[in-house]
Amino acid sequence: MDDAHARVYAAIAAIPRGRVASYGAIAARAGLPGRARLVGRLLGEVPEGMVLPWYRVLRASGHIAMPPGSRGFREQCWLLRAEGVEVKNGRVALSAFGLDADLDRALWGAPD
Repeated sequence: MDDAHARVYAAIAAIPRGRVASYGAIAARAGLPGRARLVGRLLGEVPEGMVLPWYRVLRASGHIAMPPGSRGFREQCWLLRAEGVEVKNGRVALSAFGLDADLDRALWGAPD
């Protein structure tokens, strides 16, 4: 496996339960700023046997990337909600649940 690919997979695996990240944020954390599309492509090519929290990766807007109403969309919503992530109309508030929301959480606490 290519080193860059391994870094992307490691960044996805490191997203904690109840948190989400955008494709671009994962690329930046993997040392590949501007390579959000690569992250999306690699999520579609996860090596057999590798288990990743794929459902924690969203568009920069906080929206789920799959078509609304599709099986994958419904599964992603269900998995996120099971972890306490609020999903409204296929969107997650990155300010509340994103990886970079730590300062807000520390100051103001978890959202109600």
